[in-house]
Amino acid sequence: MKLAGLAMAAPAAAAQILEQAAAEAMEFTQQAEATSLGSGTLDHLDLAVTEFNRAYSLKPPKAVFDAMMDYRRKVNRLLKAKHTHSQERELLAFAGWLSELLAWLAHDLGDARTGLAFATDAFVHGQQAGHGQLCAWAMDAAASINLYEQRPAKARNAALKGLSEAPAGHPLTVRLHAQAARASAADGDAEGFTTAFHAAQEAHRLLPPRSPRRFGMDVMPLADYALTSYPATSFIWLGQAEKARHHAEHALATYEAAPEASRSPSREAIARIDLAIAHAQLGDPSDAVVLGHRALDSARVVDSVRNRARDLTSFLTRRYPRQSAVEGLREHLAALDTAARPALPAAPSGA
Repeated sequence: MKLAGLAMAAPAAAAQILEQAAAEAMEFTQQAEATSLGSGTLDHLDLAVTEFNRAYSLKPPKAVFDAMMDYRRKVNRLLKAKHTHSQERELLAFAGWLSELLAWLAHDLGDARTGLAFATDAFVHGQQAGHGQLCAWAMDAAASINLYEQRPAKARNAALKGLSEAPAGHPLTVRLHAQAARASAADGDAEGFTTAFHAAQEAHRLLPPRSPRRFGMDVMPLADYALTSYPATSFIWLGQAEKARHHAEHALATYEAAPEASRSPSREAIARIDLAIAHAQLGDPSDAVVLGHRALDSARVVDSVRNRARDLTSFLTRRYPRQSAVEGLREHLAALDTAARPALPAAPSGA
């Protein structure tokens, strides 16, 4: 009707209509650009998430969790404020990245429920931001948490869900295939493990020469670690001790050879525990106990390390009940368990 009115109007009236339309167009543009975000807010968030990624493996998880939770709440408030559509996508992605790291930290602190809640939050925010890679990282966290909670079917489903979102040719695809393999092993499915692990190896073979980075950090080592440490654990679960020993030694050598900035004390500790269990299965409890103590002396003994150490001490107690050294390892672990409680504050609703 307005178009018809413009066609029938006198030249002077038509000019007035067009002038008013130009003013409205300017208002539309101003509304599209209206934002309450400061000019450096997104840059600040990018820097903060980068620093949190670097701090994850180096600092005590409780301290990092508290600081990161504060930033996650800030991003939540920014999402409720006035911002542009492009700013909203960036804020959604930052919210997701923070929640992905919070999922890992909650897992490290022994709270699987909180960890899975943040993994789900990261996935949903990744979807809203149109960020498939973020969704895949979130499901990588969910797969690990479910494995440690002895829910291999859920772990495998999370890995497959992540693979459906992961970019082709990204090292994360290697890790997710390896997660699916580890979940099959935990379920006693040797054939499923072999199929998924071969898929991980093939994905690794097809990776491009140049590795992508995640907040300034090379992600290729995470794929390499998955091809060494995950099969070590898997072969232990499948009762193939010699293969477990071989992969655990390779994993430990890989971790120890990594640059200092990329070292992960907790992953090294788990590799030592896998090697210890393999030695115990092969009839060498003395080396197993020594490796267990070295793992528990790590600079970062998180819940996953203590969880695997409980597997080691339980096996040693059953297989070698008269070994006094085993009791010393049990006491070492018990002291660390006591020191770790309570670990995680309750997250407020709506976070």
